[in-house]
Amino acid sequence: MQFHHHGYVSGDPRVLPAEGVGVDRPTELPDEVDVLIVGSGPAGMIAAAQLARFPGVTTRIIERRPGRLAIGQADGIQARSVETFQAFGFAGRITAEAYQISEMCFWKPDVEHPENIVRTARPLDDPAGVSEFPHLIVNQARVLDYFAEYAANAPARITPDYGLEFLGLEVAEVTGAGEALPEFPVTVTLRHTTDSPDPAGPREGSERTVRAKYVIGADGARSGVRESIGRKLTGASANHAWGVMDVLAVTDFPDIRLKCAIQSHTGGSILLIPREGGHLFRMYVDLGEVPEGGSAAVRATTIEQIIAKANEILTPYTLDVKDVAWHSVYEVGHRLTDKFDDVAHEHVGTRTPRVFITGDACHTHSAKAGQGMNVSMQDGWNIAWKLGHVLEGRASEALLDTYSAERQVIAQNLIDFDREWSTLMAAKPEDLKDPTELEDFYVKTAEFPAGFMTHYAPSLITGSADHQSLATGFPVGKRFRSAPVQRVADGTPQHLGHHATADGRWRIYVFADAAGGGSTGDTAAVDALGAWLTESPDSPVVAFTPADADLDSRFDVKVIYRRPHTEVDLATVPPVFLPRSGPFGLIDYEKVHALRSDAGVAGGDGLSEPGVDIFAERGIDPAGAIVVVRPDHYVAQVLPLDGTAELAAFFARLMLPQREAVAAY
Repeated sequence: MQFHHHGYVSGDPRVLPAEGVGVDRPTELPDEVDVLIVGSGPAGMIAAAQLARFPGVTTRIIERRPGRLAIGQADGIQARSVETFQAFGFAGRITAEAYQISEMCFWKPDVEHPENIVRTARPLDDPAGVSEFPHLIVNQARVLDYFAEYAANAPARITPDYGLEFLGLEVAEVTGAGEALPEFPVTVTLRHTTDSPDPAGPREGSERTVRAKYVIGADGARSGVRESIGRKLTGASANHAWGVMDVLAVTDFPDIRLKCAIQSHTGGSILLIPREGGHLFRMYVDLGEVPEGGSAAVRATTIEQIIAKANEILTPYTLDVKDVAWHSVYEVGHRLTDKFDDVAHEHVGTRTPRVFITGDACHTHSAKAGQGMNVSMQDGWNIAWKLGHVLEGRASEALLDTYSAERQVIAQNLIDFDREWSTLMAAKPEDLKDPTELEDFYVKTAEFPAGFMTHYAPSLITGSADHQSLATGFPVGKRFRSAPVQRVADGTPQHLGHHATADGRWRIYVFADAAGGGSTGDTAAVDALGAWLTESPDSPVVAFTPADADLDSRFDVKVIYRRPHTEVDLATVPPVFLPRSGPFGLIDYEKVHALRSDAGVAGGDGLSEPGVDIFAERGIDPAGAIVVVRPDHYVAQVLPLDGTAELAAFFARLMLPQREAVAAY
């Protein structure tokens, strides 16, 4: 984290100065807003947190509850989500309080005594090492708390407006030639669910309207926003029920503090999830098939019946439940909407979407794959940075069409995966094709539940893979996978991707050619690119950065040299990699990196491994490469070091010019 840009700061550097709409932010929800977020679940809160970094955008988030969520139903945090938390500054803090999954145990009927279960496999949770971050279990409410803290401390100072229920919305349309769309075309009707502390008197039950430029529906599976735009969740139930309970218990089951898939011979299955704190754990208990018309009876299953069923499955072990923190019964269902915004397929490109739905509002599935909260957060982040860019005039409205196009495909992939996983979990061992089919599927598909199989197709913001051979470890359309480097200025080991904060900027990583590296090598290719980035009117840094803004305010440009940090001469590094910022024009020394040395020092983030060559690990060609990364961490383009024309063309189709002529930096 960098601070002191504007002078010495003695307080918490995570509390950024209020700017724009964050200065004297009104306590009461105003009549007109740029973005209205409905629902303060994971998708809504991450959207608010991201938009809080756009102080020129008036964003409000409403929630029908009177206050923060106390107990959340979701608890699985995949490694991709922890990477996301790193971007929002709280990965380390939430990891410290969470339960970390390192292994998963599989239990099945004993061959000689099938009435008893025995451990049959114990694979690593991340056998391929797809991320340096762990798989966590932590209460959803804590995740929301951290995003709320971030949003409140960011420049726009966003806090939820509690006690407001969504009733409906209408989107204005242009009906005649020459008619202009209203500036705030979405009219939203709300109802107060709590009384006001205002001395003017109570208002519970009273209604009001708010006009917005855009609305994000993050209001769950029974989404009123989805209903208002005519979208429907379609799909089917698997006709299988599960009881879920968070409990404190005494047991002789030896793996109670390990994630387990437990299959009994006749009594069904259990998915065991240890919870944070060392004592609490969650059990998904198989309640069996749901007969036609039997949903009401299954939903009436008592907690005592769920506990009894769990004991039956765990034989010969016993479970003595002392306290139940939460429990529920649900049927597995897989449902999806055909589009995640309010524009019909045939009208895409002719009308700007104004209403977007995220998370459970547009895709529902079982809880056992631990994907609901994780995928929902990526929905919210995806649409939020795009709205920020459009509303601050950085990008064209065409950017908004990419939200539904990208995320609907990902949701379909999730449902396909979850259908197979939940079917295997509910199957009896003797009905599987192979005795090890469940654990084999778990190991084989580890990258999907970890959140790393998202692969966006070519679009306005994701280029082609024409130059993929220059950086094979950074597939275009997939998330930017971090790797260790060493900062040149002070020799500190770093993880390159951990400095990509959720600040709305694009990243341009320049991987130098084999000869580049300051005083000991020919840096012609990197020097030429650096000069073009700061001097050419075609450079995205020049064309799309306001003339009165810091050089790196829109694009975070970094260079990684293919040699030890002691062999790189900072005096010869192009200025674009050592930009000046703030009123004092201070030099940023944190954008110039080199190969990680083999000195064996621990990484500054506690996660780096000494001696790892990022060029070898990520398949960087000796000729070097440019890797362009979106604000949400996905690789948008891979280009050669002399691919300036392609780099210019990529951003020209997306972003809006911020100046008329080249400014001298």
